[in-house]
Amino acid sequence: MEQTDRMDCREGRDIRAGKKRFSKNAALENASWESGVRKVTPYTPGEQPRRAGIIKLNTNECPYPPSPQVKRLAAEFETDILRLYPDPEASLLVKSIAEHFGVGEDQVFVGVGSDDVLAMAFLTFFNTDKPILFPDITYSFYDVWAQLFGIPYSRPALDEDFRLVKEDYLVPNGGIVIANPNAPTGICEPMTVIEEIIAKNPGSIVIIDEAYVDFGGMSAIPLVEKYDNLLVVQTFSKSRAMAGMRIGFAVGSPKAIRYLRDVKFSFNSYTMDAPTIAWGAASMADDAYFRETVEKVAGTREYLKKELSSLGFSFPDSRTNFVFASHEKVPAEEIFLALKEAGIYVRYFPGERTGNHLRITVGTKEQTDALLAFLRNYLK
Repeated sequence: MEQTDRMDCREGRDIRAGKKRFSKNAALENASWESGVRKVTPYTPGEQPRRAGIIKLNTNECPYPPSPQVKRLAAEFETDILRLYPDPEASLLVKSIAEHFGVGEDQVFVGVGSDDVLAMAFLTFFNTDKPILFPDITYSFYDVWAQLFGIPYSRPALDEDFRLVKEDYLVPNGGIVIANPNAPTGICEPMTVIEEIIAKNPGSIVIIDEAYVDFGGMSAIPLVEKYDNLLVVQTFSKSRAMAGMRIGFAVGSPKAIRYLRDVKFSFNSYTMDAPTIAWGAASMADDAYFRETVEKVAGTREYLKKELSSLGFSFPDSRTNFVFASHEKVPAEEIFLALKEAGIYVRYFPGERTGNHLRITVGTKEQTDALLAFLRNYLK
């Protein structure tokens, strides 16, 4: 009897424990795994159409090929190198960039496109309760990174001419990001304005995003010797015609670059592959071809601006490889859809202040003439 009672007690305990386990498991089953997801509104890149025979003027790619030195190295590439890890320091590429700009190798940080470099910079430097500052009309990835990393931010409005209001950046902040020249407007702010913002914010990192600077802007890189709170970011995707390789870099003080590297090596040591390192270094070293390409793009841009103006378009004075244009009579969305139907892709940005503008990438002279021929016919 005693043994039976003991068994009954054990069974009772087991049944009660089972009920508790069941209740706990039921609660877990009812909880959604989505409650732990980091939710953000992602950046929307320009459309990459699959149609054959189109004219693609919507993502600011260079219309010309990379340096012939890149093509030569690609032809000679030994695939056996792919079984080895690449140099985590990307030393060959870093050395080439440092030599080009006359800075120390300890002042250069490289990443997988300038987006990677900028994201690392956000993660590294923007960690206070104060909001970081960037314009209301600018590269739309900035607010995505801020949301992703939980960084408070404020977007001071550009003035009616799409220019910075300098005083908006002379207030307490957790960091500043300025694209110069700006996208999608194409406007380049004077270096006097940029330097004053840097000088009057010694307690904040100021990032100058110079993705388009080679087409007519003035770089802030010379200022890194004067201000250790400055980080200048550039890319190989535009003027060096290597968007498909994904190479970006930052130039700053040795201290700032060291902090960036610490974060990178805490995230992923091998972010850049061996061919990219070698071909990027070759491109950076071929200065003559680089300048020739930039001059061709800038020349076509000025031609495009002149012809668009004669057709009733107005636009800020672009210092980039695109034009941010608005027509005096025909809505931008209508022109955008008509161009797309004809196989000519440009970029349209819906929005209260940008919704009547088209961002038109500067293509080859032949592509530009095809665009203009369509517009002349359509706008008659």
